[in-house]
Amino acid sequence: MQPNPKTGAGRLVPSALAALLLAAGPVLAEDLRFWTTEEQPERLARQQAMAEQFTKATGHAVEVIPVTEKDLGTRATAAFAAGDLPDVIYHTLQYALPWAEAGILDPEAATDVIEALGGGTFAPGALAMAAVGDGYASVPVDGWTQMVVYRKDLFDAAGLEAPTSYANVIAAIEALHNPPDMYGFVAATKVDENFMSQVLEHVFLANGVSPVGADGFAPLDEAKTTEVLDFYKAIAMASPPGELYWKQSRELYFAGKTAMIIWSPFILDELAGLRDSAPPTINDDPTSPELASKTGIVTNFAGPSNPAGAAWGDIRYFGITSDAATDAAMDFVRFSMDEGYTQTLSIAPEGKFPVRRGNADNPMAFTEAWAMLPVGVDRKAPLGDLYAQEMIDEIVGGLDVAKRWGVAEGQLALASRIINSQIINRLVREYIDGVRNASATVAALNEELASVN
Repeated sequence: MQPNPKTGAGRLVPSALAALLLAAGPVLAEDLRFWTTEEQPERLARQQAMAEQFTKATGHAVEVIPVTEKDLGTRATAAFAAGDLPDVIYHTLQYALPWAEAGILDPEAATDVIEALGGGTFAPGALAMAAVGDGYASVPVDGWTQMVVYRKDLFDAAGLEAPTSYANVIAAIEALHNPPDMYGFVAATKVDENFMSQVLEHVFLANGVSPVGADGFAPLDEAKTTEVLDFYKAIAMASPPGELYWKQSRELYFAGKTAMIIWSPFILDELAGLRDSAPPTINDDPTSPELASKTGIVTNFAGPSNPAGAAWGDIRYFGITSDAATDAAMDFVRFSMDEGYTQTLSIAPEGKFPVRRGNADNPMAFTEAWAMLPVGVDRKAPLGDLYAQEMIDEIVGGLDVAKRWGVAEGQLALASRIINSQIINRLVREYIDGVRNASATVAALNEELASVN
């Protein structure tokens, strides 16, 4: 074993460490600090309960410290400079590679945990996003994939294939678009809403188009980007007029007025009538699961130039820091991803898909347990009781192929700046409105995006 720079001892695999601690008692116990962005009171309580279970098993006390997500980057940078990082940080994808490069994270520790748990038990897409060198910057914890949500009952009645591709979506629009009673789609068209940025990145990824490469900005391919523009214009033309974002998408789908939308999985409990603040209005009973029973979802979505398609994923990670009591921190992460993993997911099951599917005893243990966790706000029910097994499989399966601009190329920071500039939103909207043709729009995109740094 390689020496541990924190303790000077050889690094123990987590199971061996746990056994040693249990045998040795509190002499080896170390207190840990855990930063989490899941700061809502109910979610904090669940994390605290899991931490207490870990303490009983190992003797390590864990202080659960809430950190507001927008402050996480600056707080981590300041703590690193002061030599006062916590032991473990629950963080978003955007920090994984930059923090590893800066020395905030300990990739060796994260890689050891993943290997001890079994790399093959994790969703490949979630691992790939955190890959660094021959290991991983952080340990994937949970995630979600954006979804094409559609009226499966209407598709089945019309003999339509699921909207897994540009072509299938266009075919469904041609068959089902009948405004004002039924719109074929509700596309995101409000330029200053992050929702439009998310939807557009998904649609670009589906056709294999990205504005970044290994060396930074990469000019958009005109032919492939024209396919993206034409598709987006088609779904926008099949939408109601106006500035549309997540609110109209949900309202129109809940009212039975549209055949397709793109949304996050946080809609799943609402579809089933479990949240009074966002009830389905397709019938007179706002608590009815009728709409859920008529709904299908697609996570992996393909354009004509990228038949394999892509899923837009948002993954969260446990980062073991360079200031950590490394072995104890590794054991805490392992516990949270094994004995305590179902409780980790229970914090918000509708938006925390299991990136670790199972263990050596049952390769689907955690997926099965997750499907039976209650979701909802005003009423509770397991997703497995609300949706068919093939839909549960589709929800979880999207993480196998989840992607984001800039991750594979090591340019996530630049990709984020490009997205936040809203240049793509604005120029796509102008194309929809007929301001310029496709060729001129691609040229304008390349000219303006090249200036983002």
